Amino acid sequence: MVDIFVGLAGMTHLGINSAAAVAARGFAVLGYDADVALIEQLRALRLPVAEPGLRELLDEHVGRIHFSADAAVLRRCDIVYIAADVPTDDDAKSDLAPIRALIGQVAANLREDALLVILSQVPPGFTRMLSIVPPERLLYQVETLIFGRAVERALHPERVIVGCADPSKPLPLRYRALLEAFGCPILVMRYESAELAKISINFCLVASISVANTLAEVSEVIGADWFDIVPALRLDRRIGQHAYLNPGLGIAGGNLERDLRTVLGLADGKSIDVSIVKAWMANSAHRKDWCWHVLNERLLARRPMARIAVLGLAYKENTHSTKNSPALALLAHLADKDVCVHDPVIPASVVPFAKGCADPMSCAEGADAVVIATPWPQYRAVAIADLAQVMRGRLLIDPFRLLDGHKAVIAGFEYHALGMPALGRR
Repeated sequence: MVDIFVGLAGMTHLGINSAAAVAARGFAVLGYDADVALIEQLRALRLPVAEPGLRELLDEHVGRIHFSADAAVLRRCDIVYIAADVPTDDDAKSDLAPIRALIGQVAANLREDALLVILSQVPPGFTRMLSIVPPERLLYQVETLIFGRAVERALHPERVIVGCADPSKPLPLRYRALLEAFGCPILVMRYESAELAKISINFCLVASISVANTLAEVSEVIGADWFDIVPALRLDRRIGQHAYLNPGLGIAGGNLERDLRTVLGLADGKSIDVSIVKAWMANSAHRKDWCWHVLNERLLARRPMARIAVLGLAYKENTHSTKNSPALALLAHLADKDVCVHDPVIPASVVPFAKGCADPMSCAEGADAVVIATPWPQYRAVAIADLAQVMRGRLLIDPFRLLDGHKAVIAGFEYHALGMPALGRR
């Protein structure tokens, strides 16, 4: 193993998971953040993010990781990553000010021979405009972590995409040695190409999501089952077995929508047709209200004071993030209703008008309808017979099909899921 000391600046979700993965590959790691309280948390292995397997990975390799709030310690590093998550506003626009500030702070404490790698997602043109570090010491690396699967993605990337000032020149030896430890293809290109590659990946995901959501909605109306069709698509080599074909409640989490907004901004005032991007965003907004439309049509329109139980507040399972959460979008419609909520990670205080519950069953008690708004694995263990025993009504909205719809019908429920017609009494 090459003796390389790697720094990661910005101990957010991206930085912490990346630090753990680099340590797991045998390198000494410094996790830096100016937030003293956060660093103390990390030293005690009290994680500020929810990510399956992260605590275990840190426990296993804690001897190679040092956390510090002292920027001067970065001078010991051979390579320093800017690894902070990029915040977005309510319109999914990136706020790059914190990243610029972090880059300035790190550059002021960088050795003259050390490399600076931008891992945070930035728009095309950002990296080349940085003059704070010489081009031969400045690199951009595409991150492709997924909330809920970040440990797996950080440890076992399909490929590493690297942007540099001049891709015809070899990568610095220390940096290449670090990347080769991950055992995957290394793709080297211009800064702008690498920055756009990240957006391109997300665009392909959005296209797949939009196709799945549109045709799942058609399936619901005509009596087809979208999940009957998915295997046929996966066997088509032009689409493939790993295609993202699960319908969902719009585009959540912020990252995908941020890239759509970025391209709309790049196209503004230029002769670029972005009508498809606007259509994707409109489709996402339409599908995000799927649970609300079902709930309103099947219950609230005739019983406005019915009790509603919402299971899940995070935007997806295995994450602490509520950014663009479909669950919160649903709850925004229910501010004047009788609502109980539960989530394994997110505190109920994010929905001040709702009653927080300790577990799914207490949340469902006395409810006229249960909506499983986030597909947490724990909710798969919910027994339909137990729901029937504690609920007052019989409306079950399970968009991600965590429960068995046919068993629900036998128990007397009206069952709704994405991509198929409603089952049971209507």
